[in-house]
Amino acid sequence: MSDAPILSGLVPGVATTEAGPADRAPTDWRTQSMQRRIRRRYASERRFRWLGLGAVVLSAGFLAVLLVTMVYNGASGFLQTRIAVPIDFAHAGLLLTPAELRGPGADLALSTANIEGLTDASAKTAFGPGGDRWLSDGGWLRVREALKRDPSLLGARTTIWVPAADAIDVAAKRQGDPASEAIVAQLEKRHAISTGFNLPFLTASDSNDPTRAGIWGAFKGSLFTMLVTLLIAFPVGVLSALYLEEYAPRNRWTDLIEVSINNLAAVPSIIFGLLGLAVFLGTFGLPRSASIVGGLTLALMTMPVIVIAGRNAIKAVPPSIRDAALGVGASPIQVVFHHVLPLALPGILTGTIIGMARALGETAPLLMIGMRAFIASPPARLTDPATVLPVQIFLWSDQIDRGFVEKTSAAIIVLLVFLLAMNGFAIYLRNKFETRW
Repeated sequence: MSDAPILSGLVPGVATTEAGPADRAPTDWRTQSMQRRIRRRYASERRFRWLGLGAVVLSAGFLAVLLVTMVYNGASGFLQTRIAVPIDFAHAGLLLTPAELRGPGADLALSTANIEGLTDASAKTAFGPGGDRWLSDGGWLRVREALKRDPSLLGARTTIWVPAADAIDVAAKRQGDPASEAIVAQLEKRHAISTGFNLPFLTASDSNDPTRAGIWGAFKGSLFTMLVTLLIAFPVGVLSALYLEEYAPRNRWTDLIEVSINNLAAVPSIIFGLLGLAVFLGTFGLPRSASIVGGLTLALMTMPVIVIAGRNAIKAVPPSIRDAALGVGASPIQVVFHHVLPLALPGILTGTIIGMARALGETAPLLMIGMRAFIASPPARLTDPATVLPVQIFLWSDQIDRGFVEKTSAAIIVLLVFLLAMNGFAIYLRNKFETRW
């Protein structure tokens, strides 16, 4: 049987033997029409490539603007202005002895002494009648700490660096009003002002005074809340994913459960806040504004994300792994926990950490359960009143003092660093434990 009919019209030089147009010729890629079509095709590919590159550059540009804006506005929040105040403890009449300050009753003895009045009087003596207003409202606490740390100061005259007032602090960073900037210039001539790292911002809790406000209380509350969320959402989510993927029969009920889980992952977070308010506070009577309530509420929100990520990771394990394990005598439960789960764990952990990072940035559900209270001391237990970083940022952004503006941006920087660290940890786990088939 001849191959000519098959090759006819396809290979140059083979004649047409069947009925059809006798003048049919092979495609000539050198014609002008074909060249135009090829050029249009290549141009379309180049446009698509440039559009994709432009989208990436635009996204990176928005991210860069966000980071630059936050760093520019918040960098000064990590700095604190201090004023050198000469204090004469020898003639202050505090009625204290070094022995009292070295004993167990040092705090009680200091509480009876008028340290605040001494600090204000020393500032007036050094800088004039209005010198006490140049110091922070809690500046006298720095004098108290210095006296407690070194009781020998009671009989001496020394200079203590005291935090400056909010207006002076802002002016020292070249952002204040002309009157405050004139005071800063006067202090600079006397070498009585300095700006350095603001350690209390990282170690103190919330305060009405921006010069004393810190994020440690909110940061500790976030850690407690995330701990409760992880301890509840991770095991329940992973076990649910294992059951749905490995054991659950395929029927209308499991289909309904799958649809419900997918819908729960897309429910607005405020709905979970209302659920936590009704169930954990209204029904179980748990303490309001506590880390355990916030963790339970965020666990409800994070669990569907972990279930979906876990099912996808388990589904990605090849069936040959299961067949090989069963072939060497492993029981079904051993197949799941000795072979399938370890291989799916990188994907599960990645999804879990991304879900936890999303929960860390949530504010709406925590506002519903009362975690917007003013917390002046860090929580010591899961049932103590607490707040979290996003809520603390929200509260500071509502303050009218200019000092809280930089504190808000600085807290956002801390939150972004925390989120980037969690996402970086997720990428590390994925790259370290991921198995490519």
